[in-house]
Amino acid sequence: MIDLHQPDWPLPEGVEARFSGRRGGVSVAPYNAFNLGDHVGDLPEAVDANRQALLKALPDAAQIQWLEQVHGTDIYQAPRFGVPRADASYTKEAGVVCAVMTADCLPVLFCNKEGTQVAAAHAGWRGLAAGVLLETLKTFPEPDRVTACLGPAIGPAAFEVGPEVKGAFAGAPSSCFRAGEGDRLFADLFGLARWQLKQAGIASVFGGGVCTYAKKDEYFSYRRDGVTGRQASLIWIRR
Repeated sequence: MIDLHQPDWPLPEGVEARFSGRRGGVSVAPYNAFNLGDHVGDLPEAVDANRQALLKALPDAAQIQWLEQVHGTDIYQAPRFGVPRADASYTKEAGVVCAVMTADCLPVLFCNKEGTQVAAAHAGWRGLAAGVLLETLKTFPEPDRVTACLGPAIGPAAFEVGPEVKGAFAGAPSSCFRAGEGDRLFADLFGLARWQLKQAGIASVFGGGVCTYAKKDEYFSYRRDGVTGRQASLIWIRR
């Protein structure tokens, strides 16, 4: 059985969301086992089998909109032919799954309170600083009626960064950065995302706190392992 987690997030009726883990697929080490990334060196047939198993396991889903993620702020409306270079997608069409892949970066899922539009965004620190979450939020006609959910990502105890990262988030709360050795810092991606979304008027932000780096048996982590697979965060409107 593949590893899928349903977030603790009160979604409108007819909307589904899942976070995948690393267990239950067919990929072999170092991608073991439920790797969904087709760009990390895994066997194409293993990735294809894992993706087929994923789609089959999603209730009332017809297709998954995969992205070629580039740590930017481009957003596409799904479904879209092929695999666009972008870091977020949104849809109002039932059965179309918005998906982002991560292995330490922060995945963020969005849904309006009516359940008529959903979105998924991939936010590493560069994309987060550049505004990928805020750009995704702009695709909703009424952003103040949107809730968000933070998926598994590298936690603040493990995400060591340089001073340039803090400099990219002018005005962020001091609690989002903790001093390390020398000029090194530990950054809180969850806290930075919550701060940005609150500034944008979203009062309800769920999830966060699940560290991919710390949970080796459950999640892929690029910072921990280097060569590794990718998990996915997914949201869709049921058909």
